[in-house]
Amino acid sequence: MKGMTTTGLIALCLVGTTQAYAQDSRITLGAVAGTAGAGADLAWRFSERLGVSARYTGGLDWNTDYRTDDVDYEGDVNLAASKLTLDYYPFASGFFLSAGLMLPDIDADVVGRPRGTTYQFNGQEYSADALGTLHGTVTLADGVQPYAGLGWRQSHRSGIGVFAEVGVIPTDPDVSLRTSEGFENADNPLSAQLRREIRQEEQRLEGDAEEWPVYPVAVVGVSYTF
Repeated sequence: MKGMTTTGLIALCLVGTTQAYAQDSRITLGAVAGTAGAGADLAWRFSERLGVSARYTGGLDWNTDYRTDDVDYEGDVNLAASKLTLDYYPFASGFFLSAGLMLPDIDADVVGRPRGTTYQFNGQEYSADALGTLHGTVTLADGVQPYAGLGWRQSHRSGIGVFAEVGVIPTDPDVSLRTSEGFENADNPLSAQLRREIRQEEQRLEGDAEEWPVYPVAVVGVSYTF
């Protein structure tokens, strides 16, 4: 009888533990949109205060203009990002703090044209007919980057809820330029000088982009907790 009682108590404890775990552990699926595009957010809250989440957003494109002293640039910006984080719910409610890794892909295809009939770099003029247009890529963030943010996810109860999160990732600007006519590839002193001028133009653009040391990540959406 004593053995049967002990076995019964153990069974009841196991059932209670399983039920408590089932109550604490929740899966939340959300549809979100924001500064890195639109996509999906998946979160597993395995206790009242801890969880993990993954998100992918993309498909955000827009055109922008940028001017230097000598060149007018037009850019076609493309954004996408993946994220994997550990989420901490300090009040065991919907508010959370998030830290982890993000894989952003934020770049722009650019085309530059002179303001007149010539390009001018460091006082040296180059015919626009000889150079054509400047083409290149401006990368603001690429590769794995650390991420930190905060937000609200209604994963503490089942059903439909709202989702919002803001955070930041560091930027690492990189610029690559070339001329459409390939003048800088010719074997002559003026082409060699132009190659140096293009490198300096790339560095100037990178310096301008470094005025934004972080990229803001903000998303809102709806979710369902199972």
